[in-house]
Amino acid sequence: MADVNPAIFAKKPFYRRDPFTTIALTFAVFLISQVIAAVIIGVYPALKNWTEAESTLWLENSVAAQFVYIALAEIIAVLMVLQLVKRAKIIKARVGFVSPRLRDIGYAAVAYGLYFIAYLIIIIVATRIVPSLNTNQEQQVGFDSAYSSLELLMTFASLVIFPPIAEEIIFRGYLFTSLRAKFRLRYAIILTSILFGIAHLQFGSGAPLLWVAAIDTFILSCFLCYLRERSGSLWPPILLHAIKNTVAFFILFGPRFLAY
Repeated sequence: MADVNPAIFAKKPFYRRDPFTTIALTFAVFLISQVIAAVIIGVYPALKNWTEAESTLWLENSVAAQFVYIALAEIIAVLMVLQLVKRAKIIKARVGFVSPRLRDIGYAAVAYGLYFIAYLIIIIVATRIVPSLNTNQEQQVGFDSAYSSLELLMTFASLVIFPPIAEEIIFRGYLFTSLRAKFRLRYAIILTSILFGIAHLQFGSGAPLLWVAAIDTFILSCFLCYLRERSGSLWPPILLHAIKNTVAFFILFGPRFLAY
């Protein structure tokens, strides 16, 4: 990865906003996109005159509804970030929008192996320090009723394709690049990764906060940010993120594929 254009991460103003405003905008994009998607997806139950309980039950059991919700939320989030970049008159290459290269796959594969080793080591240490840490917490990903081939394909797209693209554009494209223009690499990586971990605590789910998921995504984000820094591109982190989600997908839904 020695062919990075140093101008991409040059120490010069990236946005006129301070880092706290950039962080606030990032979470605003993350949250507003989900609210808008929820409002749009809620039109169907409203037209059916369903009660709140009926609407909730429909969303929990309809793979198509969950697919549409996630697709809408991710698309809206990406469009909002692109608008922020456009308004700031930023060259898209500075936020990682460059052509993909074949070697990006190799970078992502190697990084996944290193991430996995780091995760195992850190989790072992964390459980020694905090014995009460529940490493068996299950992340609520939805799609419990996905069994047909079409439903599993929609689930795959919702978990493996949409989130890596959207989250990398938001966190490693918009947020990390902005913080990197203001801070040293280590601080930009740590701050971005803390925020990425917080975003995966699953607030408001009614279940205990997913601390193990936050630790996992923090570690993953460190590698994602490093790939972004060294390659100057969003493609290696997108691919690493997709590999990680693919492994998780087949752990959760692999047995259903074997049924075909």
